Amino acid sequence: MAAFDPATLRYDANGLIPCIAQQEGTGEVLMMAWMNAEAVAKTLETKRVTYWSRSRQAFWIKGETSGHTQALVDLRVDCDRDCLLAIVDQVGAACHTNRRVCFYTAIQDGEEVELMKPE
Repeated sequence: MAAFDPATLRYDANGLIPCIAQQEGTGEVLMMAWMNAEAVAKTLETKRVTYWSRSRQAFWIKGETSGHTQALVDLRVDCDRDCLLAIVDQVGAACHTNRRVCFYTAIQDGEEVELMKPE
């Protein structure tokens, strides 16, 4: 087993890598957000999922202000090393709209259908 180095991941031109959050046990896809190498390192160190906010140009620890936390269970790297999968224990809503997941809109027969209301 080799030691993991966040620098070995394939980041985009902005130094970011997408990270999909998935609920442990159920496989429910919760959200997608961006990480940089430091956010990856902080997540592994603290076990609290830390993302990089492109709009604020700052780190955000999921749940720091909302209380809707993500505790890291496992962090996985895809085969191309350009996407991450965070297996998490999500407490509360994962989406900033106060919905359980960010993927709450389906496209059915050419129409957008809202699948869930805010909690």
